[in-house]
Amino acid sequence: MIRYIAKRLLLLIPVLLGISLVVLILIDITPGDPARMLLGAQASQEQVDELRDELGLNDSLPVRYVRFLSDVLHGDFGTSLMTKRAVADEMLERFPYTLKLVTLGTIFSVLFGIPIGIYAATHQHTWKDNGSMFLALIFVSMPSFWFALLLIRLFGVQLGWLPIRGVETWLGWILPCSAMALGIAALLARQMRSDLIEVLRQDYITTARAKGLPEGKVVYRHALKNAVIPIIMILGGVFGSSLGGSLITEMIYSIPGLGQYTMTGLSNRDYPVIQSTVLILSTLFAIIILLVDVVFALVDPRIRSQYMRKRKQKKETVREASA
Repeated sequence: MIRYIAKRLLLLIPVLLGISLVVLILIDITPGDPARMLLGAQASQEQVDELRDELGLNDSLPVRYVRFLSDVLHGDFGTSLMTKRAVADEMLERFPYTLKLVTLGTIFSVLFGIPIGIYAATHQHTWKDNGSMFLALIFVSMPSFWFALLLIRLFGVQLGWLPIRGVETWLGWILPCSAMALGIAALLARQMRSDLIEVLRQDYITTARAKGLPEGKVVYRHALKNAVIPIIMILGGVFGSSLGGSLITEMIYSIPGLGQYTMTGLSNRDYPVIQSTVLILSTLFAIIILLVDVVFALVDPRIRSQYMRKRKQKKETVREASA
């Protein structure tokens, strides 16, 4: 398992290098001049060119790419062109907001999605099953920003129960976390229903029922622990992608997280901010996926046995070749 983790970590290096290069290329071809935005429209072209030289924007793309990688390896993510502060310091200040938003949204989605999926699976082909899956399909199909606007309209404007901007109090987290959780909960509900129905058709479940075990015990003690394994993969991917996808929710609810920071950097053509945030979010996503694979292998004995069998076959092949 340690060799597997080390191999996956080594594979992250070319992936992250490729991501950082693609981001730099896209920034380079995107219209807009940060020097012009900093100086304003009244500045002369000579002043703009002088500032571009000072910021290193006139250097060739390979030179800027190597300089960025060298700075990152030394722990320097650059200085924001707009705020004149270290990007690393600003990211550290904003990351807890994004992490809290995504974590609470994921918890909400698990608390609502998995029970609904279990309920639908245990009432298969009834109006309860059809109704819950119909609602889940609607929530899966609608984008999260639409949920955010609907929640603001209903609970913030018409009823006035919850604040619609800012997270100064715990009440301010309810609407943004709910907006993120609704779509994920619907996805988990559909997946949970599908996996549990498949497990309930297995022979060992039939045997457990034949022994006279109560249906609740069959479902929650024998079937559920196997049906929930694929959910781990989904949750890992959803959590990782939500770190980057939270920017719309953060913009709507004025949450000072990494998503809002990235959007502000894009609007201002703040190159150090864009490059650093995308690189950090990509690294976090890749690490989360790696952790999910490891957890998946630990909780599913079939994966472990398959991995050990492949290692044994590889050793036997090497031994036969050397003989």
